[in-house]
Amino acid sequence: MMDDLYDRLIEHEDIRTTVYDDATGKPITKGSNVIGNPTIGVGTLLSAPGGITEDEAHLLLRNRVNIAIAGVQRLVPDVRAANDARFDVLVEMAFQMGIDGLAKFTNTLQAVREKRWGDAADGMLASLWAQQTPSRAQALAAIMRSGQA
Repeated sequence: MMDDLYDRLIEHEDIRTTVYDDATGKPITKGSNVIGNPTIGVGTLLSAPGGITEDEAHLLLRNRVNIAIAGVQRLVPDVRAANDARFDVLVEMAFQMGIDGLAKFTNTLQAVREKRWGDAADGMLASLWAQQTPSRAQALAAIMRSGQA
């Protein structure tokens, strides 16, 4: 019974993985003129009184963390065996910047592969990312250096 409902809702609402204007159906990008409401997914309004629930936010977070974990495991397959705290640092960086952003930290990732934690932390701090988010970068570099969360 629920499957029929879900199928019908998807048929009528569609599944949209990017934010769109529910009045025009057009994607919302920087500078867009929104006539209706910002919407995503299967008819989920993002503007008040819509928005997502806290449970939905946690589901999205878990999904995005899992995507980041898979990406980090592709970049540095054996890092988790070395230390969970350091692995989590890389996952958080991938979460924030995307796996492609993390992949640009070639010297840092090489230092991680070679278990040169101080060099990895130094590489993190010598980046544009560290200039843009200094508090976060300092905190994560300290974990990378010490192996302690």
